[in-house]
Amino acid sequence: MTLESTPKLAVLIDADNAQPNMSGILLAEVAKYGTACVKRAYGDWTGPYLKGWKDRLLRYSIQPIQQFAYTPHKSSTDMAMIIDAMDLLNSNKFDGFCLVSSDSDFTRLAVRIRESGLPVYGFGHRTTPLPFVVACNRFVYVENLAVIEEHGTEANGNTSPQERATAAVKDARLLNQLQTAVEEASDDDGWASLADVGSLVTKRHPDFDPRTYGYSKLRGLIAATSLFEVSRRSPGKGKQETVYVRSKRTAHETRASSK
Repeated sequence: MTLESTPKLAVLIDADNAQPNMSGILLAEVAKYGTACVKRAYGDWTGPYLKGWKDRLLRYSIQPIQQFAYTPHKSSTDMAMIIDAMDLLNSNKFDGFCLVSSDSDFTRLAVRIRESGLPVYGFGHRTTPLPFVVACNRFVYVENLAVIEEHGTEANGNTSPQERATAAVKDARLLNQLQTAVEEASDDDGWASLADVGSLVTKRHPDFDPRTYGYSKLRGLIAATSLFEVSRRSPGKGKQETVYVRSKRTAHETRASSK
């Protein structure tokens, strides 16, 4: 995929509500969804509270947008960011928006952008109110980004695979999400493409992320639960293998019925 063909994204950061030291890894995450053609951070840059942003703004070419706090305890920053978002949306130049904030005030903005047919990727802390989370197509918790190890593919490397597997297996909500997605995406033999499973779970639960459970990839999380069979299939010479999964419960029922 060429640079010209990747989705053009507008990245809008609520600097009052985001940590400057996460800028680099956050923009790296944004790059998974497209090219950040616009990068803006909003806040009152005349005050001392945002001084930690200065080096990050320069390093990552983020444009600071000045918004004075006209009234104490009232967020003028939010309004400025929302107005800019609507202007950018109406320009018809972008394929998606990234909203960086843990503030529920942006819920209606996310809904409005999606109503226009564009995806919204949210980034915030685990304390982000649920209405804003589910208003996005996908919501990434910055805590998951903070624990990624540069030298490996798995997060939370200080715990063993057995410990992570134990924690995942005990999460009834997670297991139900995975089981349901596999069953609904499966063919007559119970096999489902792992990519289809991940897409289905994310559509229903925008904050679903294998990194929450210590894995950077869904494949590792699926294997850790020990509830699924995993199969690799090659569509042809020189083509990338496709990973398929099947519930062991379904596999047992299929084998039993064939006897």
